[in-house]
Amino acid sequence: MDINGSIALVTGSNRGIGRHFVQQLLDRGAAKVYAAARKPETVDVPGAIPLALDITDPDAVSAAAAIASDVTLLVNNAGTATGSDLVTGDLAAIRQEIDTNFYGPLGMIRTFAPVLARNGGGAILNVNSRMSWFSFPGVNAYAASKAAAWSMTNGVRMELAGQNTQVTGLYLSSTDTDMMAAWDFPKNDPADVVTVALDGLAAGVPEVLADDETRRTKASLGV
Repeated sequence: MDINGSIALVTGSNRGIGRHFVQQLLDRGAAKVYAAARKPETVDVPGAIPLALDITDPDAVSAAAAIASDVTLLVNNAGTATGSDLVTGDLAAIRQEIDTNFYGPLGMIRTFAPVLARNGGGAILNVNSRMSWFSFPGVNAYAASKAAAWSMTNGVRMELAGQNTQVTGLYLSSTDTDMMAAWDFPKNDPADVVTVALDGLAAGVPEVLADDETRRTKASLGV
């Protein structure tokens, strides 16, 4: 994927990793970056185009696709973590994680795949997690949603190959964002994660493993 001259849409772009994606895409020569967020007024990257979007709302996704009909790169970054377990956790919170971390990105892909096809194929980058491959008490609902996102990423990669759409999955360990603020242990710099992700996207790799911890976890699976 040639980032220079691309037209990108980044979900969850008003903070954390999403904000770094917007900034670095512009720095790398993207011709236009739609910075999507539920509250577009909170987008503060100069040169970005704020776009109102709740990825769990199909009508909002369709409206965004009508506005951003020139997109060649979709970055599915928006996500949530409720700190829920599967057996004892609140079922509504578990559904929220599945809706946001699986159905939301899938809905974006289903809606924007024809847009990308019309614009030459382009690329999709899904921001997934090291927790696609293991579970941990207190965040098991998140792990389940990200395991589903890993499988979905692999599936749509095969389905969209025929229209020349590159699909790259980004996998990372704990990173210094608002989502991880309550956890007291070493964390990745989100700017470093985005740099590695965009390097991998530009190189056309199917998976980007952003840090050593993630690489060790993936290697332990033997796949």
